[in-house]
Amino acid sequence: MTVRPLPLGTPCWIDLMSSDTAAAIDFYSAVFGWQADVSDDPRYGGYGTFSKYDSPVAGVMPAQEGNPDQNVWSVYLATDDIAASSAKAESAGGQVIMPAMTVPEQGQMAMLTDPAGAVISLWQAGGHNGFDRSERPGTPVWFESMSRDYAKAVPFYTDVFDLTAQVQGDTDEFRYSTLTRAGEDLAGLMDADGFLPAGVPSFWQVYISSADVDATLAAVIANGGTVDRPAEDTPYGRMAGVADPLGARFCVITRPAS
Repeated sequence: MTVRPLPLGTPCWIDLMSSDTAAAIDFYSAVFGWQADVSDDPRYGGYGTFSKYDSPVAGVMPAQEGNPDQNVWSVYLATDDIAASSAKAESAGGQVIMPAMTVPEQGQMAMLTDPAGAVISLWQAGGHNGFDRSERPGTPVWFESMSRDYAKAVPFYTDVFDLTAQVQGDTDEFRYSTLTRAGEDLAGLMDADGFLPAGVPSFWQVYISSADVDATLAAVIANGGTVDRPAEDTPYGRMAGVADPLGARFCVITRPAS
């Protein structure tokens, strides 16, 4: 089945690479009420899909032996021409680390790094158009790059994906832009070079919606996870940073009522 692709640069999918997919499935099922369906088709290599509200919300796959990033969440941006987007990324200072490949009956994916070293994936939809976009609790709602080279990252994403950068702060304490299309905020870019721990490269992080961040943190701890950044109230909502029992980091957020 062919689906209508999302606009270029729209975050459309997230997935988890895990060193213990069974443990990861237990954790996210307990914390968010996700249901997992792991394909037994050898073409998919043990890839599983998490669902909530009878809609897909995220993927999970076993980490490859020898991969230094054994437990990490990835973000995918939509494109309707993965070859053209890959080429444009390279010309804008990025690097393609996994050329476009076909996921049978689902679409095409590629993986690249931006000029600051953050890994980001591309998705050209075929039968699969991405996650539940309802923003209900337990669904992905925000995506941002914690960048070691913000000055290079901003023009990369605006040029490659034809997005507009809206500056939200421009001080050493808070330098941040949102990436927008037609007035809609799609993702964020943070100048994180001054506060990321030594040795931690640029990376993309995901936010999962929560009806009650504090209750979600209690569930994270009860199921073997950890809280990296305690809950705090911000103009964007109440949020916190956590890690699953294998060390994969993500954030949870309760957005302000609209």
